[in-house]
Amino acid sequence: MTAALLTTFASASFAQDASPNGVRVLTPEGAIQTTGTWSLGTRAGDFVFVAGMRGIDPATNTLVEGDEARIRQAFENMKLIAESEGATLQDAVRIIVFVTDMYRFRPIVNTVQAELWGDGPYPPRSIIEVDRLNQDDIFEVEGTFYAPLAQ
Repeated sequence: MTAALLTTFASASFAQDASPNGVRVLTPEGAIQTTGTWSLGTRAGDFVFVAGMRGIDPATNTLVEGDEARIRQAFENMKLIAESEGATLQDAVRIIVFVTDMYRFRPIVNTVQAELWGDGPYPPRSIIEVDRLNQDDIFEVEGTFYAPLAQ
């Protein structure tokens, strides 16, 4: 009877790993820890969707100091989740950026993005100025990546 219960429990745990349609929640090693009712990312078929990432140091789960360093860390956090599913930054099909001051932070975003993507090509990007972000942060980036499943 104990073996049957363990099998049932293991099956129930496994069922939580993916939705009925196969959407799988991503929690790669070395990523930041979530602080609420959200996931770092999901895989749905050949696409990886990364939640809004901010400049949080995964080692301490606290915001990185300095505007440019924080923006770079947010992109690195997004990159880590995409790479955990076999995608690179060049596989980004769309990114959405949120900043709290367009004039101040957009040039920094452009600089960091040019460093990470090199000479391009760059993915389609929307950049939106918002009044406020979580923890009064200055920047957040989310992305969608194409990462075909192995056939």
